[in-house]
Formats: sequence, structure tokens, C-alpha cells
Amino acid sequence: MKYKKKNILFITTIIVIYLAFLFNWLEIGIFKPKGESISESEMLSKISRKDISESVRYSVYKTMFLKDKPFDIRNVYQIELTTHNNEKFHAEIIKNTKEELSFELLPRNKISYQYEFRPFSWLLSIFSILLNFINVLSSLVFTIYIFLAIHRESGKLNSKSLITSKQKSLFTFKDVAGNTEEKEEMTELIDFLKQPQKYETIGAAIPKGVLLEGPPGTGKTLLAKALAGEANVPFFAASGSEFVEMYVGVGASRVRKLFKEAKLNAPCVLFIDEIDVLGGKRGGNSSGGNQEKDQTLNQLLTEMDGFTPSQGIIVIGATNRVDILDAALLRPGRFDRKILVNLPDIKSRAEILKLHAQNKKLSSDIDFHQLAQQTPGMSGAQLAAVLNEASILTVRNHKDFITMTELSEALDRVLMGPAKKSIKYDPEERRMVAYHEAGHAVIGIKLKHAQKVQKITIIPRGNAGGYNLMMPEKETFFSSRKRMLAQIQSFLGGRVAEELVFDDISSGAFDDFRQATKIARLMVTKYGMSDLGVSQDSEFSDKKLIDTAIKKIIDTCYQQVQIIIKENKDLLDQIAHLLLEQETITKEEIEKLVVNTKK
Repeated sequence: MKYKKKNILFITTIIVIYLAFLFNWLEIGIFKPKGESISESEMLSKISRKDISESVRYSVYKTMFLKDKPFDIRNVYQIELTTHNNEKFHAEIIKNTKEELSFELLPRNKISYQYEFRPFSWLLSIFSILLNFINVLSSLVFTIYIFLAIHRESGKLNSKSLITSKQKSLFTFKDVAGNTEEKEEMTELIDFLKQPQKYETIGAAIPKGVLLEGPPGTGKTLLAKALAGEANVPFFAASGSEFVEMYVGVGASRVRKLFKEAKLNAPCVLFIDEIDVLGGKRGGNSSGGNQEKDQTLNQLLTEMDGFTPSQGIIVIGATNRVDILDAALLRPGRFDRKILVNLPDIKSRAEILKLHAQNKKLSSDIDFHQLAQQTPGMSGAQLAAVLNEASILTVRNHKDFITMTELSEALDRVLMGPAKKSIKYDPEERRMVAYHEAGHAVIGIKLKHAQKVQKITIIPRGNAGGYNLMMPEKETFFSSRKRMLAQIQSFLGGRVAEELVFDDISSGAFDDFRQATKIARLMVTKYGMSDLGVSQDSEFSDKKLIDTAIKKIIDTCYQQVQIIIKENKDLLDQIAHLLLEQETITKEEIEKLVVNTKK
């Protein structure tokens, strides 16, 4: 009801302003005199020269008040004149109310004239003044209304709750698969939230803030929720982007409110996701946006200094851009503990898959270890997406249980997108795609340090006409020079196969070249794996030398791939022919082909 009244007031104000402007326009349009405006002296001069043929005098046109004599009211009369040439003129004559407007010159010069009475001229004048007053008043009311609306909106932004829930978190570390080391790092924080006196007695200071750093989808938010759940304390959550608004001071106000509520509910966990949006490095730019951002960050720094560990508040920040965080945020006493949340290894991936499969109906032939082998570099969120896609595909295929067929298709969909079965290749183009993918596979099979082929398909997905699913034989922390060269050679295998078989090349290798060049550039500029030695790429580096070194690596790999493909032409043909027959080849089928080729 309150908002309805405000809306009615707003609409009424707009209507009054509109009517006032409309009346002014009509008044000007209806009573606007005809012809050119002239002064009273010019009018009298024209009458004396007998230039005028006729005249019309109106009654009082409007009234006016003299500044120096506020009680001396003057009437303004309007005169319209027509010359012998039918030219129109008009003049305004100001007279005192007690004075008579004389037209003695008109009959004396034999000029016909008439008198027209404007109806309600006084009322019109009063109404005009009244409407002008209402117009000004309405404009003032409208301005105040807009100002209050903005102020109210600003207040809403200030008071907007950043707390997802004051309830206890339902997650525990049992709900977090993998992340073994990360959970161990956070275990003592649980003990602190439960028994802070134990640490105070011995003089130990528990970190005020913990920074979770890692790629997207690795479970940083889930770890923070699990920490609150394990300690059985309230979980406060906010995103860094929620603090920064267009109004200067809103972000700082939100930070104050968030910490105030956290202190009232201590002990608790206060989680700020995407903290790099809020805590980025401060610069010298004093524009409004940067000023608001800097004020918000300063307030966060102040708040983190403003509570003691004994209050039982643990601030957890999450980011995948720790390199852009302000140094003041990372100093001891604020976020002085940093936990790296990496992508899961093969063991963790299998655990994550099992966790997300708990509420799903699975076939007895599901091998999570095999699926984990096919998903290196995938985050927990991506693995969850694979199982969800598999569930959807199972329903679509009218099956009762999820099988490896659905899981394999779901993996392809997450990695490359849905299959575009509606695309029909020209037979020769389809044959070229098959040999292109077979070329990649031959290098993966024959090179010792290359990634092993898990599956080959010529079904187009995304922007790719086909692809090879290749996985490392074992996961390693570092990449060696031999493995990186083998990767480059694997990318070049498709183009070499096209050139050898068709004596022609296609544009299908454009992404292969991009990936191969990217690896070669890293070898030259970052890892010191070229003839240039260990020099790092910088603005002072000789770009021509760098490009020459990259080209040398690519050319050498290309020549080696040509030799391998020519020596294994039979295997290349068999893989390509099988692809043309069934479009997709599994790891087991590839291994059979290799054995048969050796015979």
C-alpha cells in the first residue's frame, strides 16, 4: 500500500507538469498575435505616416508588477495593425490601471479600428501564474522524489545482505573428495574454532585469514563450507563483486556490516569468493570506480586488523588470480596462510567420480579408475558435469542404468561439445579427416614419450572435424623436453598424413599449429630448452632470434614426423579405414590394430 501511494504521487506530479507545459503552449498558440513585433513608438510613427489601414485592440492581455512599486499594477494591452500592403504588425502597450488607452490618432487619421474583448483575461492571467507556480513546485517535488529514490536505492545497496545463510553448514570433509593435503591444512582451524582456549594458553596465534588459491572448479568454496560444517559454526559467504558498486562508499559500508554481523555470530567462518575483484592491487588512478574499489579494500584491511584471533572469526578468501592481489592483503596478520588447491590427480579424480555417483543408478561394468585415467587436467566441477551429462543421456536413451557408453559420450560432450551428426562430409573430405586423425594416432603410438591414444573419432564436435583423446601414461609434476617435443610432433602428425596421402593439405590443422607453436614458444622463452639457452623473454629480447628458435623446433619436429608416418604407412591406412567404417575407435581396438600390423 505504501509503494502504491508513492506511485500515485509520482504519476500525479508528472501529469501536473505535463498539463502546465500544455497550457503554456496553448496560451502561446491561441493568443499569439499576428505579424512582426514592433515597439509602441514605432506603432505611433506608422499611424502618423498613415501607413495603417486598420487596427484591432484587445482588452488586457496580461498584468505586470513594477519592481520598485509593488502595489502599482500595470496592464499590458495588445494591438494588431494591418498596413495598406496587407502587412501585419503587433505591439504591446503598458498602461497604468487608472490611465485610459487613447486611440485618438486612429480616427484622426481615418483608420478604422475595432475593439475585441478577450474573455476572462484576468482569470487567464491568474490561472497562468498559478500554473507556473504549480509547474515550479511540481518540478521541485519531482527532483526531490528522484533524489530520495536514489538515496533509498543506495540505502538498499548498503543494507543488502551478503550472507547466504546464518544456518550451520551441512557440508563436512566427508563431502569433499580428494584434496587430502588441503583438508589436512584446514584441520587445525577446526580445532581452533572448537577450542580456541587451548591455543591461547600456549600463546599460539591462529591465522586470521586463509587464502585458497587454485583454478576454477577445484572445490575452494566447498572446502570453506566443509570447514564451517566440521566446526559446527555459522557460515557467512559473499562474492568480491558484490562489494563494488557505482556509489562511492557502498562497498566499504557493506564490508563493515559483514564483519559486524560476523562478530555478533562468532565463532564463525567468513568466506569471500573471487576476492581478487575486491582485493586487486591499488593504482594511482583516482577515477570514481577506482576510488570506490580502493575505499572498499582499505575498509577490508581495517576490519581484518580490527578483530583478534580470540574472537573466533576465520576469514577465507578464494581466488584463481593471486598474482593481482594487493600486497597489503597478503601480509602476515591478514591472509597469512595460503593453501594451493590444485587440479585433482588420478586418485582424487576417481574419488570425486565415486562421490558424485552415490545418488545415481550405475551399471555394474562402471570402472571409475579407467574413467579417471581419461580425465587428466579436469576439475571436480567438470567431473560432476560428466556424471550429470551421463545421467541425462541415460534418460534420453530410455535406459535404467548409467553405462560406460553414456559416460564416454558425456566425457566427449564436456570436453568438445555435443556431436554434430547432422553435418555430412563429402566422401573425399571425410577420408581426409580420417587420415588426419590417424596421423595424430600413429605418432601417439610410435613415440615413447608421447601421450597415449585412448580414443579416435571423426564425428565432428564443436569446431573440430574429429579428435584424438590422448592421455599421458603417468601424471607428472613437470614436463621434460622430450615429452614437450613429443607433444609438438603429435600435433603435426595430422598435417603430415594429409600431405603424404593426398599430396594436398587442408585448413583442419590450424589449431594443431597453434598448440604446437605455443609449446615451442614456452620452450624457448620460459624453459630455456632451445639453442638460446636460459634467457627469458622480455621487452628487450631479440624477437627475431626467438622466432627463429621457435621455427627451428617446429621444422625439426615436422621432419621427424614425416619419417615416422612414412615408415608406418600400413598402420596409418588401417586406422583410417577403420575410422571410415565405424567413425570411432577405442583404445582396445587400436591396440589390436597395432598387434596385427606387427604380424
